[in-house]
Amino acid sequence: MLSKLLSLSIIPFVLGGPATLAPSAATPSTPGGNVSATVAGPYSSVTTSFNSSSTSAATSATSSASANTSGASTTTGVITIPLSSYSFTPYPTPTLNPRPPVYPATDPLNPPSVSSDPQVVPDFAPAWAAAYQKAENLISDYTIEEKVNITTGVGWANGLCVGNIPPNKNFPGLCLEDSPLAVRFADYATAFPAGIQVASTWNRALMRARGLALGQEFKGKGVNIALGPMMNMGRVAQGGRNWEGFGADPFLTGESAYETILGLQNGGVQATAKHFINNEQEHFRTSESSNVDDRTQHEIYAHPFLRSVMAGVSSVMCSYNLINESYACNNDKMLNDILKREYGFQGFVQSDWSATMSTLSAVAGLDMTMPGDITFDSGNSYFGGNLTDYVNDGYISMARLDDMATRIIAAWYFLHQDEAYPATNFNAFNSNDEVNNKHVNVQADHYKLVREIDAAGTVLLKNVNGALPLNKPRNMVLIGSDARPGKFGPNEFSDQGGSDGILAMGWGSGTGYFPYLISPLEGVQERARQDGSSVFWDFDDWNTVLAGNMAYGEAVALVFTNSDSGEDYITVDGNQGDRNNLTAWHNGDDLILAVAAQNNNTIVVVNSVGPLIIEPWIEHPNITAVVWAGIQGQEAGNGIADILYGAYNPSGRLPYTIAKDIADYPAQLITDDSGNEIVPIDYTEGLFIDYRHFDQANITPRFEFGFGLSYTTFTYSNLGVTPIQSSGTDQEGLITAWKNGEASPIAEGSSTALWLHEPAFQVTFEVTNTGPVSGTEIPQLYIHFPSSASEPPSVLRGFTNVEISPKDTKQVSITLSRYDLSIWDVVAQGWRKPDGQISFSIGASSRDFRLQGNIPA
Repeated sequence: MLSKLLSLSIIPFVLGGPATLAPSAATPSTPGGNVSATVAGPYSSVTTSFNSSSTSAATSATSSASANTSGASTTTGVITIPLSSYSFTPYPTPTLNPRPPVYPATDPLNPPSVSSDPQVVPDFAPAWAAAYQKAENLISDYTIEEKVNITTGVGWANGLCVGNIPPNKNFPGLCLEDSPLAVRFADYATAFPAGIQVASTWNRALMRARGLALGQEFKGKGVNIALGPMMNMGRVAQGGRNWEGFGADPFLTGESAYETILGLQNGGVQATAKHFINNEQEHFRTSESSNVDDRTQHEIYAHPFLRSVMAGVSSVMCSYNLINESYACNNDKMLNDILKREYGFQGFVQSDWSATMSTLSAVAGLDMTMPGDITFDSGNSYFGGNLTDYVNDGYISMARLDDMATRIIAAWYFLHQDEAYPATNFNAFNSNDEVNNKHVNVQADHYKLVREIDAAGTVLLKNVNGALPLNKPRNMVLIGSDARPGKFGPNEFSDQGGSDGILAMGWGSGTGYFPYLISPLEGVQERARQDGSSVFWDFDDWNTVLAGNMAYGEAVALVFTNSDSGEDYITVDGNQGDRNNLTAWHNGDDLILAVAAQNNNTIVVVNSVGPLIIEPWIEHPNITAVVWAGIQGQEAGNGIADILYGAYNPSGRLPYTIAKDIADYPAQLITDDSGNEIVPIDYTEGLFIDYRHFDQANITPRFEFGFGLSYTTFTYSNLGVTPIQSSGTDQEGLITAWKNGEASPIAEGSSTALWLHEPAFQVTFEVTNTGPVSGTEIPQLYIHFPSSASEPPSVLRGFTNVEISPKDTKQVSITLSRYDLSIWDVVAQGWRKPDGQISFSIGASSRDFRLQGNIPA
């Protein structure tokens, strides 16, 4: 039996790192050196090595003696775990007492109120402690097999949801369901704007509201665990699933994830932070090793997951890819040491679907395997009976199995899902199942929120001589297929794998059914009817002669184009998930040029999953405005019309950089495996992704990160910085050490500690609306670290939103924590304040600074 189990898989695993890292006397202090440490964690102590380079993406983190520690990636295979007996001791739960108002005891059903300048750190520890006690009591009489059943899905399509944990005794089981923007495969549910759209609002209240509405809909459908939000970074501009996430900056992504999770769980559903970690492209996602150095991992890619843990997230999903040659769902360093020890994560880790690679993944920190079978419909599982055998044979301890089951059931109690929670009332695999499909309508009035986010996340990139907003034009023409409804309705393509009309959702598992879809044609015509304007249209993308002729003589020519992407299991027009290039789809560039050649008031509207290269037409003198509409969901056409006509003053800001050339981006899509069984993807750009790279390399983008125009103008003045007293005297020693440049200590929950994240400095300033109409400004704060830190020139560490009437002035504040002013020390394995003066700028984008100041010593 055992030899058969081992033959089923390669068992990649990274040994070490679960609890404390104590550098030995031989530890080198020079940057880039190899650090040797003894690790004493929940398993028997081992020795581990990792590369401590701060900017090069060498093989890093932790590994066994067989792992590569030279700083160069290998292509020989994966790091494996030897078959052995592994003891286990659970991590201690957090013990710091709540201290309101900064650190109040918080229940996930009642999170702190949303704020444009958050100053509260919610303490979920008491709620987790109560949930753990209930879970331990519940499983106290469970057999080994019953505990294993809590950890093992029933298999693909063997339940009502995409993932299912079976009932056991008085535990009703669990329904796990996609997606980050809708209840996938369900009717009477809202198709919300994508993650990238809400990130483009830079508005925490809208992020929270979207999460809450989603949570209410998931709960209403009887879903226990929502499989979102997605928070992988937009490292590669062509990345297929970038639209599901929140952009190319860790701080913006982290805040978006934080507010989304607080909202989702406020609505009653368990949230899932995914995909942990380094799943930044779709090509080779199950056979590539993302080779990332320790500092880059902490400061860029892990940060959104840290914020998710601070939001009380119930579940984290490990990804398909390898990290430094160890599969993510087998990666002890990431799952045990960083997520569960360093971040103090109290919930459970679930695999992405069929991402479990070994029964011994349980030792590495995996708590639940999904959908249960090794591959879809395989009929066998790495958990299930195999996990039972491993426990009985002593390879995996009973204490660890108890921990797995306890974490899963505790998350259920944590969200009070034991209290009259709705039963699942739809069948994800059979829409014709009239027994289980109850057709429960959960939409409420969420279309209003969708429309608001559509407009608030739309970015005005160009507006010459007041071309927008439209003012009752005599006539106009809408050109391009992106302006119309789909030929056969909004759900004509499976999992949205295609588009022949308005693009309002990418493709893949991160999608849902549209209950309806408003196209720009419908949205514009509604307003044109009120104004008495004549509207014409031409939806043929390829007949550019006709398009030009249709545009000739019209008061306004609106050209619509798009660019789509998604998950790798669907290929659309030769694009296997990731985009092959950054060119507009459907002949967009030529169509725009043909119209602009015939009409001197050409306005371009773009629905895109991410950046495009718009150099062929952006400076054309007849193109008077460009509206970057994003991925908007079911109210897309109305949101676009609201911007075009000025019903909503644009306030959206880019969550990524739009370059002049695809080669200007620091990380390129890898599409050639070069004959490697495991494809190395080296994150050699380190900390310098997106705008950080453009700033460092002095490359001028077309439109910088954080950019966006308004129909009004703003000025900034009266900058001030005030230190904030700590919330407790028991932390003064840690704070003093931090001020002296010492790294945070190694401990459970060390990276989410209150003293690191509580308010430390408040930056205040005034913003004046100097224009003719009310509008919302998005002030952004960028930290400039001293040269000793080896950081990018500017790093986003704060933003807010403020709505101001014409000629009015409002005071604005942005609060900074010690964590915001820290860098990751790879030798000390902690967060520290770098040597030298830390300065900052306040402005309207990453390159439009209006105020400058220094952080007090």
